[in-house]
Amino acid sequence: MKKVLFIAVHPDDETLGCGGTIIKHKQKGDEVYWLIITAVTSNHLLGSTEQRNSQGPEEIKCVAAKYGFERTIELGFPEKLLDTIDFTELVSKIDKVINEIQPKIIYIVNRSDVHSHHRIAFEAVFSCTKNFRKPFIERILMYETLSETEFAPAFSENAFIPNVFIDVSDYMGHKLDIMSVYQSEVMPDYMPRSFSAIKALAAFRGCRIGVQHAEAFMLLFEKC
Repeated sequence: MKKVLFIAVHPDDETLGCGGTIIKHKQKGDEVYWLIITAVTSNHLLGSTEQRNSQGPEEIKCVAAKYGFERTIELGFPEKLLDTIDFTELVSKIDKVINEIQPKIIYIVNRSDVHSHHRIAFEAVFSCTKNFRKPFIERILMYETLSETEFAPAFSENAFIPNVFIDVSDYMGHKLDIMSVYQSEVMPDYMPRSFSAIKALAAFRGCRIGVQHAEAFMLLFEKC
């Protein structure tokens, strides 16, 4: 049994990027934890502000229950204002969570996503994972998020080049069921966050290792 921490900048990042992997860890008997950096506010909603303000906490509660997280931690930073938050405060709060949980494995968002807040969050999280300060960390993986990772400018330094592929063929139905909880985030076919796109990416990643569906990651650190 290992403690595994999944870090999302916004609720739904975790499902888009590694929903099947979360379920797989849980099925193996690992303890899974969910850290959400920003709050669901009217500034980041696609649908009715009033409706989504009331749905946000219920969506998080529902998703957490479906995954079976041991604990869900919400830092509550305002989504649209994350770039105005003192970076030291952001690092301090993330660092506190990591020290409390002491996860062996951490999953984080891609450092080059087009969303600036994903980039800010990555820098803050990664600065909290130095192995001489956190010897309990054994592995750090970076995940891709549809509509954020693939829309980054096509510069070589922004490329998401996966080197770890996890077979999630048995968990795709469960992943899509959980994604459906985020009603305002699911897009119609054939938009980036549509069910067709989610399944297509998983099939594409799966063919890399000869399975029906997979999720892809960049391994950033592994203790031998």
